[in-house]
Amino acid sequence: MKKPALLWLNISVFSVTFLVAAIGTPLYIAMHGLSTGLVVAFFALFIWSGLSITGGYHRLWSHRTYDAHPIIRVIYALGGALSLQNSVLHWASDHREHHKHVDHIDHDPYSITRGFWFAHIGWMLREYHAHRYNDYSNVRDLQQDPIIAWQHKHYLVLTLLMNIGLPLVIGVMLGQIWGALLFAGFLRLVVSHHTTFFINSLAHIWGKRPYTERNSARDNGLLAFLTFGEGYHNFHHIFAGDYRNGIRWYQFDPTKWLIASMAWFGLARNLKRTNKYQVEKARLEMLWLKSQEKRPSFTERLEQEYENLMVSLRELNSRRRAWANAKRDALQDMAQVKELKAQYKSLKRSFREQKRNFRRQLLTT
Repeated sequence: MKKPALLWLNISVFSVTFLVAAIGTPLYIAMHGLSTGLVVAFFALFIWSGLSITGGYHRLWSHRTYDAHPIIRVIYALGGALSLQNSVLHWASDHREHHKHVDHIDHDPYSITRGFWFAHIGWMLREYHAHRYNDYSNVRDLQQDPIIAWQHKHYLVLTLLMNIGLPLVIGVMLGQIWGALLFAGFLRLVVSHHTTFFINSLAHIWGKRPYTERNSARDNGLLAFLTFGEGYHNFHHIFAGDYRNGIRWYQFDPTKWLIASMAWFGLARNLKRTNKYQVEKARLEMLWLKSQEKRPSFTERLEQEYENLMVSLRELNSRRRAWANAKRDALQDMAQVKELKAQYKSLKRSFREQKRNFRRQLLTT
């Protein structure tokens, strides 16, 4: 079977940026040293471009997990051009296909079933899915956004301005033009590219699957640190409509914190969160499944306890909803609201103790 044609523009961009960064950066440091201004410029543009992809391209536009003020959408659109990962329409179209056909060797644009290299960068070096970029039929909702339409129409000019013009301005301000081009331009772009690409590759082969084994996506704290919270990929692939990826308070997800902060200031709204019942149910089902695989004879004896635990979880969710509904009802007797709250809190404590005992039996026996 004949391979698709090579995309020489993409090959040139990836090759040139990598070679300039790999050769030019150490040479510049050896000859001129490394100033604080260049370090600050590198991280400032790296954070801007990274959060524009995670908070904008991914969670805002690809999955519509929240709504953002036009000012934020413009900042994301410019940061997306700075990231040099194509327009919002193109990126979101690919990503929606990835979720729709995850791990399918033919229809997933960056399927890990075709190997690490393909998922990481190889899928962008040949015309594997060029036929899909004529009408963007799976992102018609995004085409109604004038900011997205503007970015898509002027994407080439914006990328030149953001990746060459902006570093030049920074270089003039610092009096280090070549240093700014290297650090804020080439090196920042290479690091930004490959940390993002790790989610398509490493996050599908390295890590844990605490929520589902129906696809290859993994949760990986190290990748989350490198990608502004995107490394909790197993959670994301089962609950893609949640604006969070790291749902635990201790999980590193600065994109989640950014979105929540914007909501507090009125710059974001309609933040979508997965029902706690669905999250806990998925975790318990995976715990039970893995325990059955390891100790089938032992888990048979705990089957009734598992069923009781799931019943308790459903009852907990029912009480939580009753309490929430009562709070929303302005005519509801406050005494009844307090009683429902007390019942929910008591049942929650009981469920947590029941879950701890169940996990202890599974993991220590």
